[in-house]
Parts: sequence; structure tokens; C-alpha cells
Amino acid sequence: MAITDHAPDLPLVRIVPIPRLAQGGKWRVEAMRSYSTPLILWFTRGQGRITAGGVTRGYGPHNLIFLPAGTMHAFELNQHVHGTALFLPRGADLQMPDRLVHLRIRDAIPQGEMAIQLDTIQRELEGNKPSRARAIRHHLGLLSVWLERQMLASDAVAGEARPKAAVRLARAFADKVEADFRTGKTVADYAAELGVTPTHLSRVCRETCGRPASALLHDRQLFEARRLLAETRIPVQDIAQALGFGSAAYFSRTFQARTGKTPTAFRRAG
Repeated sequence: MAITDHAPDLPLVRIVPIPRLAQGGKWRVEAMRSYSTPLILWFTRGQGRITAGGVTRGYGPHNLIFLPAGTMHAFELNQHVHGTALFLPRGADLQMPDRLVHLRIRDAIPQGEMAIQLDTIQRELEGNKPSRARAIRHHLGLLSVWLERQMLASDAVAGEARPKAAVRLARAFADKVEADFRTGKTVADYAAELGVTPTHLSRVCRETCGRPASALLHDRQLFEARRLLAETRIPVQDIAQALGFGSAAYFSRTFQARTGKTPTAFRRAG
């Protein structure tokens, strides 16, 4: 269960078991989406692939992924995957990274340190001890120090290699999609903004994540459509307009072709 505390003096922190993120349908984690707050994913069991910032990588036990607010991402989730999602306060001065981070924590000592930090934050959220808001902030600060140290160690091992051109382009495209997927822009529009051809952009996306640029764009639009249908009562025609579709009929045909259900049927089933 998500753990929240609405006391005005407490940081807005949530700790959620990773399998619970898929409550309501696996599309909630396996389709491209983003969160408005920074997120740490700490995987403890299982393995799969995660696409973040236009790049796909494998993940396994004791992998930590830090996603800045607004990072477009999706990951495979099966019954063997376990771990914790930590949603961090937006705008808090925690000195967290300003970029996407994927770490494989191989040593037992830092693995244990991470587990202790999460358990301690969770106990503070669940409890009612004096000064717990200050305690949570301090524990989040310690977590940021732990993360910084692991990043420094990882960069030292990797030689701080600069991402190659394909990765930089894929990340730039993913950032633009996240910002503008509601506008009706096409892949050609994004490619023009990035100074490349649509063919080159799709070739790069296939290289970095195994999918063409159009698939990433459509997946992001489709997640938002499903989210709005499942969580709101906004009329279908208004959802179509909000996501940049030319008409409600075109939106309905596209949605049904990709999900097997009409928007109305999806909403009723939800």
C-alpha cells in the first residue's frame, strides 16, 4: 500500500511496492508515462527491461534507477519482480541528481544501507514520533548522500564516458515528446526541431530502445488516453482534443486498433 502523510509539516513522500504501481492494469507501468515528482526505483528481485529517456537497458536485483520529475519511462513487470518505488518531494532541496541514473549495486554493504534507509523512512511515515518531519528530511538527505557516493563510484569505474551521439539524440527526443505529446506533433515535426531527418531519428530510436520514434510517441499518447479514461469522467471527444487528435472518431479508431477496445468500452471495464 502507498504510504502518505498529509500533515502540513511533513515532506510529501510516498513509498510503494513496485508491483503495486501496476494496480489497475500493467499498462500503468509498461506504457510510456512520467511522474511530476522525482522517483527512485529500487529493484530487489526479478529482472526485465526499462526504457527511460529513450534508451532501453536491462534491470535486475539491486538495481537503482533515479528518474527526475517528468522523465518519460516504462518498464517490464512480471510476477517475479519486487522492489520499492520512492516518490520524492517535488521542489525539496535534497540535492538529488539532475539527470537520469541507472546503477547496479553489486556490493552487499551498500545494498544493506539502501534497505535500511527505505525501512527507516517507512517507519517514520507510519509512526507518530516527535519531530518525525525533520527526521524524514534528514533521512532523505542521507539517502541523497548515499546516491551521490554510488554515482561517483560508478563513474570512476566507467571512466565517466560521455553518452554517444545516438543516446543524446534519443534522450532529447524523449524529453521533447514528454513536453509536447499533447500537441499533435508528428515524428517529422520532432525531427525537424532536433535538426535530423525522420528516418535518422527512427533509426536512432531503434538502436537505443528497439522501437521506432513513432512507437514511443504513440505509446505516450496512449498511456495518457487510458489514464484519463480510467481516472476521470472527461468526455471522449475532449480527451481526443486534449491529446492533439484531429477528431474524436480518429481517436476512437486509433485507440481501438492499439488496445482492442473502444475508449467507451475501456472506461466501462476500468
